[in-house]
This record gives sequence, structure tokens and C-alpha cells, in this order.
Amino acid sequence: MPHLIAIYPGTFDPITLGHEDIVRRAAQLFDQVIVAVAAGHHKKTMFSVQERLDMAHTALSDVPGVEVAEFHGLLRDFVISRGAKAMVRGLRAVTDFDYEFQLAGMNRTLMPQVETIFLAPSDKYQFISSTLVREIATLGGEVDAFVSPGVHQRLLAKVRGASAA
Repeated sequence: MPHLIAIYPGTFDPITLGHEDIVRRAAQLFDQVIVAVAAGHHKKTMFSVQERLDMAHTALSDVPGVEVAEFHGLLRDFVISRGAKAMVRGLRAVTDFDYEFQLAGMNRTLMPQVETIFLAPSDKYQFISSTLVREIATLGGEVDAFVSPGVHQRLLAKVRGASAA
């Protein structure tokens, strides 16, 4: 029986309870889920790649079969090098679908042997995005309902550090 590996790529800046929900559910479907944290990306991140890796490790340490790894460059190269057969993508709303559908089509062209699997987060996490979490935290709002306790602490420390600068 083959060992089924799935990759869940993203910037995870920071990892939210919605991301965690997708990983936990994907871990029930695959033998191994690799949370692939993008190092160099077109997005300006609040957290360094090492901080994002650390937060993901902490948040997901209790989930068997999950690995957190950094990737650089083209996701296709990382997916193929790890022998993955699937890429997991989260879909929160209809607005995500258009972009994710285009991305899935491009990925099918670049790596036809890899399937894209879409998972919708549980209802209580569908509205959470890293962008909104960062914005609320930066403006002094409470975000503890959207991220795990370890991520919450790092987010508060980062916001305090930025306001002190």
C-alpha cells in the first residue's frame, strides 16, 4: 500500500485556527501532511520564516503524521521532491474559489501526477484569515479566538515590539 503524502502550502503569517483545522482534517485522509511554509514570497510578512515555522510546529505538535517544512522557489519543485500525490488547499468562501481554481489548473499543468484537494474549514473558522488577524491585532483588537495560545502570545509580542519602535 503506497504512503500517501499531501502538501499544504502557504505563508501562514500567522497560522490560524482555520489553518489548523484544515491540517487536522487532512491528517485523517493522508499518511503524511507536510505544512509547507513559503520562505520567499510576493507577500510582505509580519513574521520571519523561522517564526512562522516555529508557530506552525507548536500549533500542530499534537497531530500525528504532520511535518512542518520551509520551501523556497517554485512549489512544484518542493512537491515533487517530497513525493507528494496531493496538494491541500483551503476554501473559505466563493471569493477564494476563482483564485484557487486557477491555481489548481496551473498546478495540474506543472505537475499532472499531483491532485489538488479542496477542504472547507469548519463553519466557525470560515471567516478567519491571517490578513484579518494581523490587522485586528495591529489595531489593538482581540484575536485570541482566531489563533492558538502560542501564536497569540507571539502575535501580541510582535505588535508590542512594532509599536515600541
